[in-house]
Amino acid sequence: MIRALDIKMLRDLRRLWPQALAIALVMAAGVATLVLGVGAYQSLSATRERYYEANHFADVFAGLTRAPLALKRDAEAINGVAAVETRIEKIALADMPGMSEPASVLLVSLPEGGRQVLNRIYLRSGRLPDPQAGEAVASSGFAKAHGLAEGSMIRVLINGRQRDIRISGTALSPEFIYTLGPGALMPDERRFGILWLPEVVLGPSYDLDGAFNSLSLSLVRGVNPDTVIASLDNLLDRYGGQGAYRRKDQQSHAFLDAELQQLRSMSRILPPIFLLVSAFLVNMTLSRLISLEREQIGLLKAMGYSSFAVVRHYGGFVTLIALAGIAIGLVAGIWLGAGMAKLYAKFFSFPFLVFTRNPAVYGTAAGATYAAALFGAVNAVREVAWLSPAVAMSPPAPQKYRRMLDGLPDLRIRFSQSAVMVTRHLTHWPFRTASSVLGVSLSVAILVGSLWSFGSIDHMIDVTFRRSDRQDAAITFTEARPQSALFAVRRLPGVMQAEPFRAVAVKFRNGPVERRVSLVGRRQDATLAQVLDGDLRPVVLPRHGVVMSDSLARLLRLRTGDMVTIEVLEGRREHHRVPVSSIVTGFIGLTAYMEIEAMNSLLGESPVISGTYIALDAGKRDGLFATLKETPAAGFISLQYIALQKFRETLAQNVTIMISVYAALAAIIAFGVVYNFARISLSEQGREMASLRVLGFTKAEISSLLLGELAIVVLMAQPLGWGIGYTFAYVMTEGFKTELYRVPLVVNRNVYAWASLIVFAAAAVSGLIVRRRIDRLDMIEVLKTRE
Repeated sequence: MIRALDIKMLRDLRRLWPQALAIALVMAAGVATLVLGVGAYQSLSATRERYYEANHFADVFAGLTRAPLALKRDAEAINGVAAVETRIEKIALADMPGMSEPASVLLVSLPEGGRQVLNRIYLRSGRLPDPQAGEAVASSGFAKAHGLAEGSMIRVLINGRQRDIRISGTALSPEFIYTLGPGALMPDERRFGILWLPEVVLGPSYDLDGAFNSLSLSLVRGVNPDTVIASLDNLLDRYGGQGAYRRKDQQSHAFLDAELQQLRSMSRILPPIFLLVSAFLVNMTLSRLISLEREQIGLLKAMGYSSFAVVRHYGGFVTLIALAGIAIGLVAGIWLGAGMAKLYAKFFSFPFLVFTRNPAVYGTAAGATYAAALFGAVNAVREVAWLSPAVAMSPPAPQKYRRMLDGLPDLRIRFSQSAVMVTRHLTHWPFRTASSVLGVSLSVAILVGSLWSFGSIDHMIDVTFRRSDRQDAAITFTEARPQSALFAVRRLPGVMQAEPFRAVAVKFRNGPVERRVSLVGRRQDATLAQVLDGDLRPVVLPRHGVVMSDSLARLLRLRTGDMVTIEVLEGRREHHRVPVSSIVTGFIGLTAYMEIEAMNSLLGESPVISGTYIALDAGKRDGLFATLKETPAAGFISLQYIALQKFRETLAQNVTIMISVYAALAAIIAFGVVYNFARISLSEQGREMASLRVLGFTKAEISSLLLGELAIVVLMAQPLGWGIGYTFAYVMTEGFKTELYRVPLVVNRNVYAWASLIVFAAAAVSGLIVRRRIDRLDMIEVLKTRE
């Protein structure tokens, strides 16, 4: 008896293989989204932690003006400090071959013999620099962007003197995984890199022989970092200390952590949505598919099979489909997850990749999918399996048909007979019609939930690069300069307009909550770099008070009019209480602004600036670049068109590829749902269609009944799918919010259009396949089917 049921199961699979494959693909898409999302995040997180541990990434960092090396012993004596690394850091311009615009490099000292205690570099090629040969190790990304290899020469403007530096090797560092130039939004390895030089070479060049201006600490496990930071700040205060900070505020780690948080949010939000949607669709599809087996179930019971044997048989049928779907999903998810992790690892320049395979994730994906499939099968079979054979073999009682809109005045609207038949069939099976509409709408929804980010990215670009930061370039000085530097910039070749800015590292504090950010001062009448409010209108910076981004205000729990404490981390390190004058829109980073003269006054300094925003004559850019390469005061030049290009490239490598993968899986789900709906509808109405053919209906008329029903269901599903998809998008934007990034919720009309077009295409392909089967319908065989 078991043998016979097994043979029937295999025959059913062979007979229904297209539908079984479509169901398996829907399951596979749900499993794959969870496996690839969680797998990529866990792999990158494990890789980062292994990299940090192997190269002794520091726990606390501090910058200062100048301190003697003897101070290192005092730092080591602070309770809870495990190790201390002192060094020199300076930014300089580099004249790179084949590049008209100036590049910038961060010069970092290496201790004698290259024996780093913390933040150890990872040599990718070559060797450590020879102090007697004028050599340096270049960051791997910078070297690759310029084709630098061992023995290559570059010219660097070091403290006003042009020096030729020979590259001895290339390296990576846990401290510079995400390498950003001053004020830059995205990494640009062609225009900003790291050069590690021997301390005995770099120190005398900046009058720092026997001194340092940067400090890193590692802590004993379990020690409170805030206590150590307070002690370190007291120690460095007389040496121009700029405020120590924890690893979470270190620039590279903070941006890397924000990227991983967004990836984690995507793996926690989108895959479960896919999994739940696919589980619901599989449940619905299998329920309808097995309900068609009512006659066969009655026949099995008449032959002596028990109700439990029947349930076990269809459970096994579903199990085979589920196992196929789970296997395809696991293989695809592991492959896509490994590819995604490699993509991110390459972007972040990890020296190695630890790809994790978490059995708990695989078990969750497989278990949820199988449970949904089995529930759908049991739910359908239980209604028939416990009926007596005679009742089970009898067809269900037919629906009671009546005149449509009965009791209403005759509206004299003439519908074709086919339209009336389609409408009656849909309205007399309301639950089945509603579940079909919901199933298709969920297909639309997951497509909207996958494609929405493209509009948000375009909105971010428009606001950031076209409305707010409208300058052509920004020049950041190596240190604060007097107001006269602005007039010198205006006299540079090709400069048509220049506006000053002042940037100072500060801590904002509101009660127990504090954040370290850069406070930027701008002029009230600035037109190149503007601050925008929530309606994207320019904000006039007030003479008194601070303007901050909505993300910073939310973290500090501040509203307009509240008082906030500002701790200046430079100069006299004073504390000030100022009001929050306005809260503005900001998508990248935590930002705060003041009117520049008010900021100079608050800091107790003469009118000084940190750099300028400039508008350029495009035809004279090369002349400007050549002049800046010889200007020691210029530390970093940010070009807006390059920043926009890097912004797009970065998003293309990260968000766009991930979303494209999810969109492809969503399209598979959409096709599987629509195709199964069409095939099951054909199975349910096969006898009626054959009867109509006998009565003289043409193949086209018969096809129009089923295809019309499919078209109505698909059309009805669109608005509901758009609404559910918008909800999915909202949930994702909330999950994507980090301290450094905030993705706006912008769902453009083209997102809805593309989602609907994909579902329409799936419906069209499914309709063509079903139409072909209708044309090949064997009327005699179908009419012989017992009712």
